[in-house]
Amino acid sequence: MNTELLDLLKSVDTPTVCNAIEVAEGKRGFNRFTRGTMLASDPSALAMVGFARTAKISALAPPTEPPEVIKARRMDYYRYMSEGPRPALTVVEDIDFPNAIGAFWGEINTTVHKGLGLSGTLTNGVMRDLGDLPDGFPVVAGSIGPSHGYVHVKEIDGPVKIFGLDIHPGELVHADRHGALVVPETVIPDLANAIRKLLDTEQLVLAPAREPGFDFEKFEAAWAAFEKART
Repeated sequence: MNTELLDLLKSVDTPTVCNAIEVAEGKRGFNRFTRGTMLASDPSALAMVGFARTAKISALAPPTEPPEVIKARRMDYYRYMSEGPRPALTVVEDIDFPNAIGAFWGEINTTVHKGLGLSGTLTNGVMRDLGDLPDGFPVVAGSIGPSHGYVHVKEIDGPVKIFGLDIHPGELVHADRHGALVVPETVIPDLANAIRKLLDTEQLVLAPAREPGFDFEKFEAAWAAFEKART
């Protein structure tokens, strides 16, 4: 992915990318997106874009494995997160969902992940320390809570499921306050043009609708131009 495409993806929201993927594919029905309402640590932040670095955690009960195993896996987790292609996002499934109670994503952990070169976090788990999270490291999570519980890493570098969306390591993810999606590898070469075409086409309706004197007749003409441009 080149810098131009990365900057463009960061500048538009996830619904725009969802629609643009359908433009690039030439059909409706794209369905690799999250379901349900997620929470954003900073709703005003730009979208986060990156290749998925995946893991699973749990926090409801203490780990049953020996402490040295848990400690070693946690260090393996941070080593794994520090590696791989960039830009990258931490995509972590809390296997306790929908009863997740342990906030893995607070001030310290988000600051560490940002320092390791990651661009943000997507999780179905819990975040906390809102207002103290580092600038430029958005978190899109399943809930907000005060405690870390017994949080510990269970798995690293495997497939995860976040709000109904299956994500595999290395897949390109786009996320913001609306949720997240996986960008199909096949559309990446055409995605920039598809986004620009979508934005231009939308203006055929949006521009007249924002002008004084807009009425049904003007809407009908604008919609006809919009429909023609989409074909």
